[in-house]
Amino acid sequence: MQESVIMKIHYGTALGAVVLVAIHILFRMTQNFSESLQYESVIANYHFLPYAIMLELILILLSVHGFNGLRVILIELKQGVGYEKAVNYGCIAGIAVLVAYGSRTILMAGFGM
Repeated sequence: MQESVIMKIHYGTALGAVVLVAIHILFRMTQNFSESLQYESVIANYHFLPYAIMLELILILLSVHGFNGLRVILIELKQGVGYEKAVNYGCIAGIAVLVAYGSRTILMAGFGM
């Protein structure tokens, strides 16, 4: 994939994350801060499907954005075909692991496990 396309994905994930995190913060502001941190309130968020989907989207967007930023930094530090492939695959693996673990947490909380 061309670097220009990857950077467009990077910018898109940043914009999407800003919008969704702003919605998340506004949703949190509908409750008193201390109430929003109570266990029952937090679990209720995961049971509310649209909110759980939004949390999943935030997880994906921030994971892709963060690991792509790390990828750019690591590639700027050192160049080389083998190194760049290793960094690319390592970041993709990092995204996959982080999204899988975060999704597991969202699903377990949503289903009451």
